[in-house]
Amino acid sequence: MQSFRTEIENPVVEKDIIELERKIRQFKGGEVDEEKFRSLRLARGVYGQRQQGVQMVRIKLPYGKVSSKQLLRICDVSDEYSRGRLHITTRQDIQIHYVDLERTPELWAELERDDVTLREACGNTVRNVTASETAGIDVDEPFDVSPYAHAVFQYFLRNPIGQEMGRKFKVSFSASDADTGLSYMHDLGFIAKVKNGERGFKVMLAGGLGSQPRHADELYSFLPTDKIIPLMEGVIRIFDRHGERRSRAKARLKFLLKDIGLDGFKALLEEEQLAIPHKTYPINFESYPRPVVANVEAPQVEIEDVEAFNNWKSTNLVPQKQKGYVAIGIKVLLGDFYTDKARKLARLVQDYAAGEIRLSLRQNIMIPHVKEALVPFFYTELQKLGFAEAGYNKALDITACPGTDTCNLGISSSTGIAEELERVIKAEYPQYISNPDVVIKISGCMNACGQHNMANIGFQGMSIRTKDKLVAPALQVLLGGGNFGNGKARFADKVIKIPSKRGPQALRLILDDFNSNGNGASFADYYWEKGEHYFYDFLKPLADIENLTQDDFIDWGTEEKYKKEIGIGECAGVIVDLVATLFFESQEKIDSAQEAVNEEKWAASIYYSYQSIVNSAKALLTSEKVKVNTHAGIIKDFDRLYVETDKIGFTGSFADLALQLNKNKPSQAFAESFLDDAKSVLEKLEAFRKLELAHV
Repeated sequence: MQSFRTEIENPVVEKDIIELERKIRQFKGGEVDEEKFRSLRLARGVYGQRQQGVQMVRIKLPYGKVSSKQLLRICDVSDEYSRGRLHITTRQDIQIHYVDLERTPELWAELERDDVTLREACGNTVRNVTASETAGIDVDEPFDVSPYAHAVFQYFLRNPIGQEMGRKFKVSFSASDADTGLSYMHDLGFIAKVKNGERGFKVMLAGGLGSQPRHADELYSFLPTDKIIPLMEGVIRIFDRHGERRSRAKARLKFLLKDIGLDGFKALLEEEQLAIPHKTYPINFESYPRPVVANVEAPQVEIEDVEAFNNWKSTNLVPQKQKGYVAIGIKVLLGDFYTDKARKLARLVQDYAAGEIRLSLRQNIMIPHVKEALVPFFYTELQKLGFAEAGYNKALDITACPGTDTCNLGISSSTGIAEELERVIKAEYPQYISNPDVVIKISGCMNACGQHNMANIGFQGMSIRTKDKLVAPALQVLLGGGNFGNGKARFADKVIKIPSKRGPQALRLILDDFNSNGNGASFADYYWEKGEHYFYDFLKPLADIENLTQDDFIDWGTEEKYKKEIGIGECAGVIVDLVATLFFESQEKIDSAQEAVNEEKWAASIYYSYQSIVNSAKALLTSEKVKVNTHAGIIKDFDRLYVETDKIGFTGSFADLALQLNKNKPSQAFAESFLDDAKSVLEKLEAFRKLELAHV
């Protein structure tokens, strides 16, 4: 456990890992409350799973780019600390499971040897920045968005404004108007544009999935590239101050937009401009590393099944704008692959391509920069690894979250039904192996990690109860979602709920009707022409629960009778509201503010001081059982209950003091004076609390 202390070169990273180790010790010793510890470990990529006593670790891989060296390191870590299975997520991360909590600091230290982080992969933070997996090679892209996605990742990693928001914050970059980065369902989505020779982005704001999906608003039709980081800083600051904190169900940016409207949000953005440290933030895209392709001759290979090879080429080769090269798509069933094959894949792309892979939003792998002459060789090598199945990004390629396999929130199996649906398509609808139009996605619960409510055909894990109070696994069938490009999309309708074991028959009925009545239209257009009731009527017999069999009470992928078990969800990172703990956190923020002043990081120090001031007020309001849903509400209620009643004296209002944050430029003088204010507030409020307790 001591090795990482001396072998991590980056002192900031070393401090992070040592802090995690210290907090684990304190938690094990009963010094840190369980809920507070949960928020800390989530922000460091350590996530509880359905099985007790073990953790899921999420590895943050910005825009899904992974070098061969990094993939080999991840394999070593998975073998040593987990079970050798790697799971690709719909946010281009890799997850490993069954990790011992006490070993997570050394696991993290091992990853950092090759510049791989866990930081802010979970929790109420800026999550992994995603992008089109074709970024940099896309034949339709106006420019490569990778340097901009990377700059955003670097700027907001460990940035104090995004460490303790009410909920997570998701960002995406799309390489072209095809919008394969799915801008419309993100808190901030950027679509590459060029206007009068200048690079920029169309900006989409406050989209989201979950139980109440919301299509993002267009914030800018064109924003120059040097404005995207200042804009994002302003958006996060507003979300941090005005966003819901108490209710998980309402704590995303989309709900704040629903409450105050786009014009109201723009007004808040304008009010925040003075406090933002950079009015422009140029991103030097020319310094972004260029791929170095292996200079090798194409080995001679013999293709045994030419027809299978040609089918594979028709579905798995991705055109590349660089002449003489293609990308190869690898269809990864359910996003799961294993370290033995991953190592061989890493060495293959190192020796014969550019030494990198891209993880996709559909839980697949793409190998860019493959010389066209090497395609037959790659095919034979990928065959040996079981990575040469046709159907990359086609109807056969079903997206699914882990569901009840490992997730605390899973209601019914998503992986089991996904495997069965793929079997049905291969056996009964082989034409869909090469069909790019029909997109099928599955989630084990309403949180939509499998993105079911944006699919043409989606399934959501649920349960049903019979009149005899027996419980069986179920699926909500959703239809009609679609991505139309350039920030325009449609979410799927919830059509009907059926027992899970009838999911394959539902798929058969839908595809049979599409084949008969689609008349050449896209699936999305076919659905909207027919309408929700049309599909409800022919699926309705499947919803009858009066005729359930014993098999209906056993979920996919298991032999045991179904039992609905939902644990505590950790997607939002629960925050503890114990008064003493809150005061302790305020002091920690002051310490961080002082450290930032010492390092001349004025904006960071100011934000830490602001967090301390609000946190101290929250402590007293919590003791009075006052709702502390938003920072703005905390500031307002503290004035009402303590300042206006003369219980605690301030020169002016508490709001005037706290909201100096956005009334001043981030200078040294203001950083130092605001830090003094934070110290004074904590001292004054702790003294009030002690006096209050003395008279109880």
